[in-house]
Amino acid sequence: MKTEVVEKKTGKKPMKKIISYIVLLLLVFVSALMVVFQVFEYRHDYRELSSFMRERDDLNAEWGRLLIEQQTFGATAQIGTRAVTQLRMYSPPAAQTVVISLPMTPEDKK
Repeated sequence: MKTEVVEKKTGKKPMKKIISYIVLLLLVFVSALMVVFQVFEYRHDYRELSSFMRERDDLNAEWGRLLIEQQTFGATAQIGTRAVTQLRMYSPPAAQTVVISLPMTPEDKK
């Protein structure tokens, strides 16, 4: 009788071990899939970040060019204002304007 009881108890242990090994194997497999998914997401996000950084650099360069252009136009207006106020310069009327034309050379006619 004792041998039958021992056999019944040992019969359940191998089944529990197999189920626990299968569960652990599934957990390892799911963990591996999650690692692959996380690496994929990281690479996708890094690629997107790099494109945003390039776009930011391009926009900063364009902003710098626009600032230089704004300063250039501001300087032109300032020069015109100073010419009128300090040097008393003005644009002459049409009656005081003289147009000088150069004689044409044979090379210009072609």
